[in-house]
Amino acid sequence: MARLTTRFFVFCVTAAFTHVSSTPEVCRNSLIPGAKGDQGEIGYEGDEGRMGKNGPPGHPGEKGDPGLNGPAGLKGKAGTTCDCGKYRRVIGQMDIKMGKLRNAVKFVKNIMLGLTESDEHYYLLVKEAKRFKEASMHCKLRGGTLAMPNNINSNRLMAEYVNQSGFTRVYIGVQPIKPDMITHDGRNISQDADSSPLQSFAAWSQDEDLSQLSPNATCVELLSTGTWSHVECDTAMFFICEFTKSRTRRGGGPLFSAS
Repeated sequence: MARLTTRFFVFCVTAAFTHVSSTPEVCRNSLIPGAKGDQGEIGYEGDEGRMGKNGPPGHPGEKGDPGLNGPAGLKGKAGTTCDCGKYRRVIGQMDIKMGKLRNAVKFVKNIMLGLTESDEHYYLLVKEAKRFKEASMHCKLRGGTLAMPNNINSNRLMAEYVNQSGFTRVYIGVQPIKPDMITHDGRNISQDADSSPLQSFAAWSQDEDLSQLSPNATCVELLSTGTWSHVECDTAMFFICEFTKSRTRRGGGPLFSAS
């Protein structure tokens, strides 16, 4: 009985499958796609993606306007008091000594360039342009005076000295006693820088026109030709210092003071 029931069940299943497979409508509907449906609603925004690579830097922009001034800073602490008086005095003394040393070095350099001499004097041509008063003081501070040719030999010696040094004129120690009475007639009108009257010697240039002189032309220059002429005392030029040979050390040379 059980075997008969099983066979009947198998038969029914087989028959049903065969019927479904043989039906053309069922196969045809399963292969043909349906009509296109309507567009669906927009979905939700997705999550942010990963950051990409950095792009190239842009061009620099224009310079901006300056910003506002910041607030003022706090007041600083008061400084300490310095007793600098003694240091200033020391520095001042050092400056004076350095100035004297520089003058001494210049003087030694001039001496090394060469002296000339007569029987009674040494002569030094100072190659540093100065006005008459400055030149006179320069010589006095070194133990001499502005050179004064008091005879034809000393005048010729100085003129040759100037000429050999390559110059054309220098100050000498002659000035008129009365500036408003400049003449060429000698001892009563002119005097040397030490205020002693000229002796009989003078070497005034005969080409000098006194009427054309400036009122300030009260100093005298020695030309390389050996003649004298008047010149304004504010003119800066080289000059000759004169040192007396009697002022010498024993066995030594002239006693110059370079300080």
